[in-house]
Amino acid sequence: MKKMGTMMVLLLFLGACGSDEPTEVEAEDDVVEEKGMEVDKGLLNVEVTIPAMFFEDEDVDETIADAKANGVKDVKKNDDGSVTYKMSKAQHKAMLKEIKESMVDYITELEEDEDFPSIYKITYNKNFNEFTLEVNREAFENSFDGFATLGIGLTGMYYQVFEGTDAQKIKVVMHLKDSDTNEVYHSIVYPDDLDDDEDES
Repeated sequence: MKKMGTMMVLLLFLGACGSDEPTEVEAEDDVVEEKGMEVDKGLLNVEVTIPAMFFEDEDVDETIADAKANGVKDVKKNDDGSVTYKMSKAQHKAMLKEIKESMVDYITELEEDEDFPSIYKITYNKNFNEFTLEVNREAFENSFDGFATLGIGLTGMYYQVFEGTDAQKIKVVMHLKDSDTNEVYHSIVYPDDLDDDEDES
């Protein structure tokens, strides 16, 4: 489950690179300082390094080829297994927007989809690193609705990478709140709990 979810997230957001190429004037006007060590912004381009954990047991060469086909200027695999993407500032901004919109859409679907009846409401902060899921505890624990947290966790982590968060500080916390008692009864922390999810799948 972990590997499939990672690849789905990766391919979804690399699709944002297929947008029209910006002019140099547009790129120069879009000067925004990012905090963190993973995103390195030059005058016209942005370098984003995706940690190796996102590529475990994946065909990195195929991923790189897909990225280039979607308009990423330069992609290279690093010795530590991470992958560095070089793109225009406008592409970087578009990808952040795409990730954010995809996250909001995904949350709306979880709240409204009849396939996840135990999930009532999901709230989150602007950095997508903390979420609270209001659920019917008994129904949630006795169904497969918990897999929804995987998509939330991976997307939240991916957003932080592109936003410029240091790879060592990437974290997504999801609180499960019982709708009957209004109390948080359990919290899931990604990436710490990713191994547990893989063992259970």
